[in-house]
Amino acid sequence: MKTVCFFTVASVLWSAAAFADLSTSELERVQKATEVVAALREAPDRGIPEDLWGKAECVIVMPSVKKAAFGVGGEFGKGVMSCRQASGWTAPVFMEMAKGSFGLQIGAQATDLVLLVMNRQGVNRMLDDHVTLGTDASVAAGPVGRTGAAATDHKFTAEVLSYSRSKGLFAGIDVSGGVLRPDKDSNEHAYGTGTTAKAVVSTGAATPAQMQAFTTSLASSTRATTGRR
Repeated sequence: MKTVCFFTVASVLWSAAAFADLSTSELERVQKATEVVAALREAPDRGIPEDLWGKAECVIVMPSVKKAAFGVGGEFGKGVMSCRQASGWTAPVFMEMAKGSFGLQIGAQATDLVLLVMNRQGVNRMLDDHVTLGTDASVAAGPVGRTGAAATDHKFTAEVLSYSRSKGLFAGIDVSGGVLRPDKDSNEHAYGTGTTAKAVVSTGAATPAQMQAFTTSLASSTRATTGRR
């Protein structure tokens, strides 16, 4: 009994230590992702259609994706993903995305990115070492607003629906060519050395206290199509 108690206490202390190891930038990433979810769930007639939200297997939120260009351009973002289960949303896993582009271009900007993963095949791809959107997983710009879903039934076959948010407005966006992968270092900070994103999602790992607001926002009863709770 003493041995069991010792390992139980040790496990709790280890978990607490792991959860407390999130960096300031990781905590800020979770907080901003939570704010993006709250905004899209409360946007009447200009958010993600509620029926699509209800069908999504996973949600990936990448706040402030950076886009810069000076001859050779590129986009880079970091965010979090949670998947739907019968008991609720899984503990979030950290994700990152990169996308390059070439040509005569100049400028810089940042925007919020939201990806809805619409089926289990897409979920499995997201949890691989990396996935190229549009190649390894089909992706389409998601419809927006009350009637958007009904007008774009042909997009329901896409594994991923993508949205951008700029100045408070959501719009479908083409992210083909973007490479998504789990953020290994941040996931180990949150869940312990050697823990993979796939393990967090499939084993039902406990959500760290600092990340619970994100999963709570996903489970909110706010309806994007009406703006009412």
